[in-house]
Amino acid sequence: MIRRARPDARPRLVNCMAVLALLATALVCAGVGAARAEECRQLVASGNPEYPPYLWRNSKDEGQLIGANAALMEMLSAEIGIPIDVRYIGSWARVQEEMKSGHIDLISGAFLTMDRLGYMDYIHPMIATTRSVVITMPDSAVKFRQRSDLVGHRGVTVINNSFGEDFDQYARKNLSIDEVAKLESALRMVENKRADYLIYEDAPARAIAAQLGIDGLMEAPESISNENLYLTLSHRSACNNGALRGRIAEVMNRFAEEKVMDRLIADAIELWQMQ
Repeated sequence: MIRRARPDARPRLVNCMAVLALLATALVCAGVGAARAEECRQLVASGNPEYPPYLWRNSKDEGQLIGANAALMEMLSAEIGIPIDVRYIGSWARVQEEMKSGHIDLISGAFLTMDRLGYMDYIHPMIATTRSVVITMPDSAVKFRQRSDLVGHRGVTVINNSFGEDFDQYARKNLSIDEVAKLESALRMVENKRADYLIYEDAPARAIAAQLGIDGLMEAPESISNENLYLTLSHRSACNNGALRGRIAEVMNRFAEEKVMDRLIADAIELWQMQ
């Protein structure tokens, strides 16, 4: 007599446990998402504080940044319904370190590099396109037309500045470029011939040089790079979730279509000149 084997209850038990585990995971994830949403009552933004007409310190309140990018954050805040506090955190290098740790949520104006992709999300579309140039004194031996013209000369720029992955890699292998904490220091080095050239974005360099009373600086007609400037969101921000990124991107797309940034830059240039 052949006996029919009893159904083994263990597979059914294992399946039930797997379902319960999946449900528990889903509930935990939902809880984390809800907690994140509740935590997102304010966003703290910062950026390069020596970057007119995009950003610079408010002379009436040095803890705040003003300029075209700060005005953009004010408009964005009204659209997404979350306050955005645009604060002065310190130097551009310090801002990037604070972004890595999640102590600030947003950088209002950063170029895209592979390193930065490791700690922040880039919001598309871009804020603006900037032009980085070689800046010298009129009697400089540097006559820039192509990258190789910089070989053998002493350059300077600001710490943690990027001019696009392609040029950054070339510079690391072939050029001698010192890094200083402030654009003011870099401009003074060129003025006093302690550096042969400065690499920086043209509009901010021109604005700071005028403020310092440095006359006669020359910009090479050929640019080093033309880079897109983006709004970014820290990977460690408690507010960083798909819903918020999507909402910000939607608003930024509309702003781009309406050419909002063109108007804000024009207003910021006028404000800077008044100062």
